[in-house]
Amino acid sequence: LRAAARAPTQADPGPILGPEVTSTMSRIRLPAGFAGVDPPDVWPRSRSVPTSEVFARSVETLPGVGPTAKRRLARLGLHTVGDLVTHRPRRYEQPVPQRRISELFGDDEAVIQGAVRAASGYHRGRLHILTARVADGSGEIRATWFNQPWLEDKLLPGTRVRLRGRQNRHGFAVESYDLGETADTADFAPVYPASEDLSQKQLRGLVEAALASVSIGDPLPAEFRASEGLPLAADALVALHRPRSLEDAEEARRRLAFDELLTLQLALARRTAEREATFAEPLGSPGELLDRYRVALPFTLTAAQERAIGEIDADLARETPMQRLLQGDVGSGKTVVALYALLRAVEAGRQGALMAPTETLAEQHFLTIEGLCAELGVRVALLTSSVPAKEHALVRQLIESGDVQIAVGTHALIQRDVEFRDLAVAVVDEQHRFGVEQRSALVEGRSPHVLHMTATPIPRTLALTVYGDLSVSEIDEPPANRKPIVTASVTEERSSEAYERLRRHLADGRQAYVVCPLIEASETTVARAAEDEAERLRTGELKGFRVGCVHGRLRAVERRDLMARFKAGELDVLVATTVIEVGVDVPNATIMIVQEADRFGLAQLHQLRGRVGRGAEQSYCLLVSRALEELTDSARERLEAMVETTDGFEIAERDLEIRGEGHLAGARQSGLSDLRFAHLRKDRDLLERAREIAAVLGDEGLLAEAVDALLGGSEHLGES
Repeated sequence: LRAAARAPTQADPGPILGPEVTSTMSRIRLPAGFAGVDPPDVWPRSRSVPTSEVFARSVETLPGVGPTAKRRLARLGLHTVGDLVTHRPRRYEQPVPQRRISELFGDDEAVIQGAVRAASGYHRGRLHILTARVADGSGEIRATWFNQPWLEDKLLPGTRVRLRGRQNRHGFAVESYDLGETADTADFAPVYPASEDLSQKQLRGLVEAALASVSIGDPLPAEFRASEGLPLAADALVALHRPRSLEDAEEARRRLAFDELLTLQLALARRTAEREATFAEPLGSPGELLDRYRVALPFTLTAAQERAIGEIDADLARETPMQRLLQGDVGSGKTVVALYALLRAVEAGRQGALMAPTETLAEQHFLTIEGLCAELGVRVALLTSSVPAKEHALVRQLIESGDVQIAVGTHALIQRDVEFRDLAVAVVDEQHRFGVEQRSALVEGRSPHVLHMTATPIPRTLALTVYGDLSVSEIDEPPANRKPIVTASVTEERSSEAYERLRRHLADGRQAYVVCPLIEASETTVARAAEDEAERLRTGELKGFRVGCVHGRLRAVERRDLMARFKAGELDVLVATTVIEVGVDVPNATIMIVQEADRFGLAQLHQLRGRVGRGAEQSYCLLVSRALEELTDSARERLEAMVETTDGFEIAERDLEIRGEGHLAGARQSGLSDLRFAHLRKDRDLLERAREIAAVLGDEGLLAEAVDALLGGSEHLGES
């Protein structure tokens, strides 16, 4: 970045024509002052450019992009000019030597430069082969391209070319090439996430065209950029796509990553400020109902549960709505704490609501708390979309009148025809599986205290990022009588051993789950596969045992009946799809077999494993996978992590390492865009600095101005 800083900027990038978009970026130079080099005597204020409008333009506004190219770009998630400009290279071409043709040897990658003598193309089946004789004064070689027939018209005799590739027995196999002023063969040329029908060369040309078509303002004040040693956003984007070195590319990425993280932290700070300005009726101190609740529990709360309850009590005593994340491993006792929060609302003469993402989970929550609440004299009702119409209407009336004190349900709770008389506390379970609109609808027009609950522990880096506006409570210890689940990974050829072990447990009076393979198909197909597997086991490995099958296509009443029979011990084995991933609590189920476990994500495997080990008996989980040599590296890492640890917090960190940051929206579907440039683990210093700056701006009353500047001028770098 600094080495190129003194070169003047060249205006007028020129026309962009044809299927091969003529390069313009090779003529773009970095202006003086880049990355703080040669700063002027007086720093100017940032230019105010409507960048968001330019970035929002469709890719069709670029020359050479028609309907076909638009569809191909859409498959990569590239819909706008901004998407192209911020399409971060996944790597850069390594430096290779430029050689004269006579100096080529072996199959080492090299660059040659010369003039075309002649070119011709022909088909071999569906493969088009284009060859050209290229000479440079030291010799001549035959260069070869595959499936690029349109290039033949470009390779006229005398055309100067620069080719990057490898020598083979047929001549020179071209991997990338330059005609005229393009720079695809250059050292550190970008290599983008691409597809079979959209080549690197096409993507490079389109990115260059997009970059040349925009005038990019900078949302950060010049004085601040100077103090932080940050380059201009426009310069960083140029260097990102055409770096002179890997150090250039990394410095550019960090500037753009800082914008993303600062945008994120400002949005979270604004969300927190808005909540702090909202009034919620405080619920006072816990009283007699909560005392009776503690007595009714068949166990003593753990220290971690007591700590979480204390934090919730402190929140409920304030006039600001509680926004707390309760996270804990599977089976750690979060529901007990959540019910405590709901009973605080009931004790105050108001209502509570517990919203779950699936009917199965909502039903399990209802069955778990109904008995306790009946003992306490608290009226609870279940509301899901599968509740019969007449009963649905009755439950809605009881909620509206206040006769139902705690409502448990799915998204049915937030439909327009459901009105709470006086909602004081809302618990949103597995909240990352709801969209932001669904969660907002639950509290719309109200100011309840909200407890978010998840059994998927959030790594600290994610907690600082996407959960930065929430207070966090952790239940980081299991109930006293729980034993760690013993986990083993076996290949398919040893699966018979797994079922032999399963039969021994069943003969001892235990129960088990068999999780069907994850099939990426319709729910109907998955259901059919589960039914077929259950029937195979009834007549095969598990003959003589009572085998049931549960999946998402069952009617709610059938599913509830099956789960109740399994919990009552009337079924020995439950064959299931991932519908049992969360919420099912059967202490006598002590063994689980997960078929084709290598096809599941790490977090999902951990969730599934959490269905066993819920009693005092030792429990086991057997992961059946394909042969080791058939597994991808990430699949092997996932299975190894499952065998090595049962700690959900460690699993979460390992999952982040294996998958990378991925989609932050997947961690909290909150409207936050994916991070395109930031690496949460590598950029921890940037994240901490962004949090500091956001906090300072908030303390100085400059938050709204900063948010408008950054979000309004750089929507392409991260939205809220």
